[in-house]
Amino acid sequence: MTLPRCTLIEYESLFTNRHLIHGAVHHWAAEKPEALALINATRDTTITWAQLSADTLSLAAELLRRGYQKGDFLATTLPLLNDHVILEYACFQIGVIHVPLDLRLSPAEVARSLEIVQPRQHITSAAALSEMIDAGRRNTSEVTWPVVQPADGAQVIFTTGSTGRPKAALLTHGSITSQNYCLGGAFEFSGSRLLVNLPASHVGGQAELLMSTFFWGGTAVTLETFDPGKSLEAIETYKIRIIGQIPAMFMMEWRHSDYAKRDLSSLEIVVYGGQAVPPAFLQKLKTMAPRIATGLGLTEASGFCTYTEPTGDMDALAASIGHGMPLYPLTIREPLHSNGAAGAELPQGAIGHVCFQGPQTFAGYVNDPDATSRAISNEGILYTGDMGFLDTDGLHFSGRAKWVIKPAGYTVFPGDVENHLAELSEKVAAVGVVGVEHPIWVEAIIAFVEKRPGVELTDVELKKHARSLTSYMRPLHYVVVEPGQLPLNRVAKIDTLRLQDLAAEEVRQLKLRGRWGSDEESQESIVKVG
Repeated sequence: MTLPRCTLIEYESLFTNRHLIHGAVHHWAAEKPEALALINATRDTTITWAQLSADTLSLAAELLRRGYQKGDFLATTLPLLNDHVILEYACFQIGVIHVPLDLRLSPAEVARSLEIVQPRQHITSAAALSEMIDAGRRNTSEVTWPVVQPADGAQVIFTTGSTGRPKAALLTHGSITSQNYCLGGAFEFSGSRLLVNLPASHVGGQAELLMSTFFWGGTAVTLETFDPGKSLEAIETYKIRIIGQIPAMFMMEWRHSDYAKRDLSSLEIVVYGGQAVPPAFLQKLKTMAPRIATGLGLTEASGFCTYTEPTGDMDALAASIGHGMPLYPLTIREPLHSNGAAGAELPQGAIGHVCFQGPQTFAGYVNDPDATSRAISNEGILYTGDMGFLDTDGLHFSGRAKWVIKPAGYTVFPGDVENHLAELSEKVAAVGVVGVEHPIWVEAIIAFVEKRPGVELTDVELKKHARSLTSYMRPLHYVVVEPGQLPLNRVAKIDTLRLQDLAAEEVRQLKLRGRWGSDEESQESIVKVG
C-alpha cells in the first residue's frame, strides 16, 4: 500500500458529524450500539458505544445543572479510568475545556498549573466522580444545550516551552478531530483494537490514541497507568491489533520476564514516536509485528503531523520521519520575523525551521499571548522549534532549535534541573546537565555539580534534593566536581560540549562496572511511565 493522502475536502465532506470530538461517540452509537467502545484492561470492564453515548449526555447535563458554562475549565488529576473518559467527553459535549494533569506532578507544580487555567473545579477523587456520573443518570430534568463549534477549545495539554516552564496548550475540537482523521487514515485505525497505555495528561494518550480510535470506530483498550507486564498481558488477552508507544516503553516490555511468554501474534502494526531510535531498536521492534510506522508528534499540532507508511522494510522506515498530509502541509522556513510574519519557505534540501499550517494547529497557550506569538505566525503558520530539511523521502531532523533532553520521551530542559540542584547554594557552586544515550530510557540525564570550597558534597545529598523534581527530570547519575574544575567556554559559560565528552567517558566507566542500564538504577530515577 501507499500512504493515504488525507485532504481537507475529504475531512469536511465525509466526516461532518465527527468534527466535534464527542460526535464520534454518537455516530458509532447509532451505527453499532452494542459494539465495545472501551475496555479497561486494568479492571477488565467494558463500555459499549450506546452506554458511552448515554453516559456522556447524562453527565454533560449534570455539569450544566451544576452551573458549568461553555468555556469553563475543568481540571482532573486521575488515571485513565472509564469514568475519566466519560467525564472528558461530557465536557466536550457542552464546550467545557478538559485539563488532565500529570499524576506525577509535585504539589507546587499542580498549584502552578491550576493558577494558569483557573479551573471551575479540580477533580482528584474517583469516588466523587462516580457519584457525579450516578447523579447524572438519575436526574432526567431538561437542560439547555450550548452550541459547540469546531473552533472552540476542547482540551488543555501542558507542554514545556522554550523557557522550560510548563505552558497550557489549548487544543480545539477541530484541531483534534482533523488530526484523528489523518492519524487513523495513515496507520489504519478503522475498526481496530488499540492499546491506550500512555498517560491521560499526554497528547499521545488523548488526541492520538484514545480520540483517534474513537473517531475511526475502533475499540480503545486502556490501562489506567503504564505497566510493561500488564501491557503485554492486555495485548494477548484482548487481541490488540495496533500499539503506539514511546521507545522507552517498548524497551521496558522487552526486558520484562513475561515478554517471551506472551502471545503477541494479534499485533499487525506498531507505532513508535517521541525521538529517534538506532537500527537495533527497529530490528527488535520488527519481532513484535510485521509492520512498523513512525512520525512526528507535537502537542501544538494536536498530535501526529508527519507519517511513514506502515512497513516491514527497515531501510524505508529509517529513510525519514515521514511526510506531511495535504490537510496539514509541512514546510521548511526561514526564522519567524520580529513583527510576527513567517519567514520565507525554503527549497528542498535547505535546512530551516520545521513548520506546519492548517486545521491541526492549536489555539494558543492559555493566558500566554507572548509565547503564542512566538509559536504561531501572523499567517497562522506553526513554528515547531525543530530544524530540518525536506527531500523526496520526507522530513529529516538536523537538530533542535531549543536544546532539550528527552528521557523516556519526555521533554526536560537542562536549566530546570540545574536551577533546582543549585538551590543547595551553601554547598553547590555551579551545575551543568547533559543528556546521554541509555539502553532503556533512550536518553538519560547526567548532572555535573561543582562543590564550594571547604565543603563535603555527596551524590546521596543530591539525590535526596532531586526527589522534589518530577521523576523523569531527576538525573540518573551525578558527578561531584572539585571547586573550579567545571569546564567553561570562552565566554565563561559552562562548556556543554566538553560536558558531553566527560559524560560519555563517565558512562563508559559505569558500563565496565555494570552500573549503566540495569533495572535497579533505572527504576531509581524514572520510576514508571504514567
